[in-house]
Amino acid sequence: MENPWKEIGLDDYEAHMGLDSVSQLQAMNRMMKEQFSACPAASVMILGVAGGNGLEHIGGQGFRKVYGVDINETYLQTYAGRYPALKGVLETVCADLTRETERLPHAELLIANLLIEYIGYGHFQKAVLAVEPKYVSCAIQINTDEGFVSDSPYLHVFDRLEEVHHQMEEHALSQAMDAIGYRQILREEAGLPNGKKLVRLDFTR
Repeated sequence: MENPWKEIGLDDYEAHMGLDSVSQLQAMNRMMKEQFSACPAASVMILGVAGGNGLEHIGGQGFRKVYGVDINETYLQTYAGRYPALKGVLETVCADLTRETERLPHAELLIANLLIEYIGYGHFQKAVLAVEPKYVSCAIQINTDEGFVSDSPYLHVFDRLEEVHHQMEEHALSQAMDAIGYRQILREEAGLPNGKKLVRLDFTR
């Protein structure tokens, strides 16, 4: 059976994420601006890049190579088309990170926001080891009892995500990173509606 992320339209995904009652698109945009400038790196890889939310902040950071990775080829086509200024710098990689981490190129900074939830700690460890970054910056969602997908008119679009969703815990992620040689250097959080929050954790080796 196809991964559910291949079936979710980008317009529906971004419309849901951008609702005032969800506000994840806005929170992630602010967070990515900080992630791009937090660590000195000449190359960056974004796992689960979707439509490229936040990429408008990448200019002036000195990146010689920007890799956008996603399982959905349509997302990647849209993402590449939205940022013509990155032509020659941007490279897209369509990959299922539960099976194809060996296809990932190397990058000095690895960003994974709301991605680990859908591949699990073990597959994320394999992705990090394949990319061999100096720095890793990731954001996970801490949920309430209402579930991991916020209520919205687009809720039905995400019905199948339960098939691939993994509940996230900060301590478990830190332990998983420590096990492959990465120590935590930063923790920040951003509150979301319905009591949820995004927690950003940065690591270095």
